[in-house]
Amino acid sequence: MNSITIIPARGGSKGIPHKNIINFCEKPLIEWSIIQAQKAHTTKEIYVTSDSSQILNIAEKCGANPILRPDNLSTDTATSEAALIHSLNTIEKNSTNKVDLIIFLQPTSPLREPNDIDNAVKKLLKCKADSLFSASLLDDLCVWRIKDNTLKPLTFNPDNRKRRQDNEPLYLENGSIYVLRPNILRQFNNRLGGKKNILEMPYWQSFEIDTIMDLELCGYYFRKYLLNKWK
Repeated sequence: MNSITIIPARGGSKGIPHKNIINFCEKPLIEWSIIQAQKAHTTKEIYVTSDSSQILNIAEKCGANPILRPDNLSTDTATSEAALIHSLNTIEKNSTNKVDLIIFLQPTSPLREPNDIDNAVKKLLKCKADSLFSASLLDDLCVWRIKDNTLKPLTFNPDNRKRRQDNEPLYLENGSIYVLRPNILRQFNNRLGGKKNILEMPYWQSFEIDTIMDLELCGYYFRKYLLNKWK
């Protein structure tokens, strides 16, 4: 089974400048995703795709394979899927080995363990799924929306509130880990397609970094649960 890891990391960011290489718990943020992939047992090669030479230099020093992303895939409107397809084509063009599985990690979701990556791959194979995403259980979520200037409930019936333990479980896609077969990516131009499944992770692992406040929150959980494991 030739499983590869691809980590997309653009150089630009509106919320936090140079977000993917900002100092996070004593290392550039992207380095943690590389380390986690390296410590997982189910991935062989790790690739970082970016338009930034600075990011690619850091990735290469950390032991990842750099893939320079073309300008048309580096805009604010470019999708991660487009970067994944470009990376997959580049990898297969330069290798005789067929890629069986893609592990897609987002550097802005660093609250993961190598074992989470391994469990995601194992579950996809065990369930014979085509794609899988990591998720957190939301067992007491009361969500409303405003439609036609009227408040409407989305996830519950306010006239018949249930006990938390009686609610139907809802799952939050946490953006940390995706596992997919290459043909799914190419067929649907999407990280998810075909038979889908999830890997459930604790809720604290669902936070991702988009703002300075997120950076502080993720830093707290990373130091509390993960940092000492890799020192």
